Amino acid sequence: MSGGGEGLADADPRPETEAGRAGSRLLDEALTETIRRTGASAGGFHLWDGPEHGLLALVVLCGVPAEVARPWHRISPTASTPVSDAVREDRLVWIGSQEDLAHDYPQAAVSLPYEFCLAAAPLTGRRGPHGALFLLWPAGHARTASLRERDHVSSAARGVARMLDRADGTPAVPEVPRVIPAAPPRAYGGRPPHAAADWVERLPEGALALDLEGRITFVDGTAEALLGRASGHLLGTWPWQSLPWLDAPLVEDRYRAAVLSREPVEFTALRPPDIPLGFQLYPDSSGISVRITRPARHEEGTRPGPPAGAAVPRTGRVHQLLHLAAAMTETVTVRDVVEVVAHQVLPAFGADALVLSAADAGRLRITGHHGYDPATVERLDGLPLDTGLTPAGQVLADGIPAFFRDRGAMARAHPDAPHLSGKQAWAFLPLTISGRPVGCCILSYERPHTFTADERAVLTSLAGLIAQALDRARLHDAAHDLAHGLQQALLPHSLPTLPGLEAAARYLPAGHGMDIGGDFYDVIALDDTTVAAVIGDVQGHNVAAAALMGQVRTAIRAAAGAPPGAVLARTGRLLAGLDTDLLVSCLYAHIDLTSRCATLAAAGHPPPLVHAPGSRPHRVELDPWPLLGVSVDTPCPVTRLELEPGTLLTFYTDGLVEKPTAAGVDAERGTDDLAAVLADHDGADLDDLIEALLRDTGAAAGHRDDIALLLLRL
Repeated sequence: MSGGGEGLADADPRPETEAGRAGSRLLDEALTETIRRTGASAGGFHLWDGPEHGLLALVVLCGVPAEVARPWHRISPTASTPVSDAVREDRLVWIGSQEDLAHDYPQAAVSLPYEFCLAAAPLTGRRGPHGALFLLWPAGHARTASLRERDHVSSAARGVARMLDRADGTPAVPEVPRVIPAAPPRAYGGRPPHAAADWVERLPEGALALDLEGRITFVDGTAEALLGRASGHLLGTWPWQSLPWLDAPLVEDRYRAAVLSREPVEFTALRPPDIPLGFQLYPDSSGISVRITRPARHEEGTRPGPPAGAAVPRTGRVHQLLHLAAAMTETVTVRDVVEVVAHQVLPAFGADALVLSAADAGRLRITGHHGYDPATVERLDGLPLDTGLTPAGQVLADGIPAFFRDRGAMARAHPDAPHLSGKQAWAFLPLTISGRPVGCCILSYERPHTFTADERAVLTSLAGLIAQALDRARLHDAAHDLAHGLQQALLPHSLPTLPGLEAAARYLPAGHGMDIGGDFYDVIALDDTTVAAVIGDVQGHNVAAAALMGQVRTAIRAAAGAPPGAVLARTGRLLAGLDTDLLVSCLYAHIDLTSRCATLAAAGHPPPLVHAPGSRPHRVELDPWPLLGVSVDTPCPVTRLELEPGTLLTFYTDGLVEKPTAAGVDAERGTDDLAAVLADHDGADLDDLIEALLRDTGAAAGHRDDIALLLLRL
């Protein structure tokens, strides 16, 4: 139920008046009474954290520790969570199982991958929505709420809303919710408490008690002996705090599972150096009773292992899922998604192979695979969305995962499917977003595999994350392909070949974004002995910049052959007529190969470097003229150069020479570095020289702006 507001959980609380304190007491009483009447195991109230209705804040909690409920402390009203949906849509939201939570609210399922039922009801009064009530039931509760339960929950929410309407003061919103007890302490039939302790001490196994916060409240002598610590070092601490060998994700995960599901859980831990201890946790509304046992002695020199076929717990489910979720958020391309699933999801669940397919034009197109031979992949690629050959079509149609522990189970449902590959067990996970099929993820095993309830719940939660990552990655890849195709279409496919002239060019898009930008270059053969060279930079790194770049390049080609100043002036007037906010820098050169004379004009563009044989590369001093798109009345100035045979002209955009410094951007230093590289590679082949320029200036390793580079040698 995390909702994009956790970072604001430390907002300043509103001051509480006496009337507000009275309202808080009424809320506490209403919550405990609602939990009692509905048979819920836990619950709480969310109220607006301010008059502007910024976030829904958890103000009071019962039956669940505040730390376990941390994802619920602040919830955005626009987030996709049961509480925010209940408030936004003014309706009762019921979540009957972990699978329902994973299907409808995958992000919430990531932070709470446990079995429980949940109801969220809006607190809507005459003055509008006050917030929401939420209730939790243990895992054994029926998946569907009865009419009686729905009436109880809705009636309780209406009663609290009426109470808030009548209240003189609004209950304060604390930084951390108040936690109130769910039930009064037991009386043990009127007997003194030490009688129960004496009874426990006589048993051969250790007894430990935890409160709902996880702190140790009772430890008997046998438990002290088994744990190797005196009670004085244990009472009031968390087990994973006072016993470092219990500081493992699995231990905290089992504790959280017991608190939220209210079902017994167990695990085995190894007390140093090699003493196995079994822990059984029995939770209720007041705390957790822990039974500690010493398993049967194993052969000398061996450690006890799990029974055959049992899954070996590697990490706690919460930490495992959060780790996988973090990895998914870093994926950008479809290939990234496939690699994360192959290298992190498969080992986490002991699977051997996967097929990741995406819904495309009514068919399942395989976008990635691991552990399958090409022939099998070819047979599976392109199956219709409603295919009956494999379970993929059915799981996409109903949105429910399908698990097959062996070939026999698969053959009973889909007789031909086992023959498609040599696999022995499968998990088919539908990838859907808001009911829209995105694709299917198939995990397969080389041996029969029994899917536990835990595995099914985690895989169901994970499917929602994979679906979102895959859908996002497909959009990115499509945009990247479109951008790349557009960029290639707008730039020259080849440079003209003229006697007495060598030419080479390179374009690098910005190191982030759509891989498309506004930098451009061109070489235009005017006749057999005359050539025009142009390089420019349109502001921006998006499709609009690229489209304008294409228009500017076309305009320059249409005007080429006129004097350089006139070419830029005409292009500037055209740009003004397009009514665009983008500005363009441009450098245009008219080169006569017979007389070896170049005439240059620049509109706000960096000057070229000239490298004559036997001399150092240097900048050409150009008279400045404003960027194209800036209205000016003065004519564009031009500069004439006499060129010796073998002279190299280097045209570039500012992305190549702008160097970030503490004081800002230093283009002068970048241009000096460029000149130094040219001097070090005097006479080199132009393509090799481009590679050296990009490598030695650092542009190839990383750049934040587009780069265009054009080299001409007479």
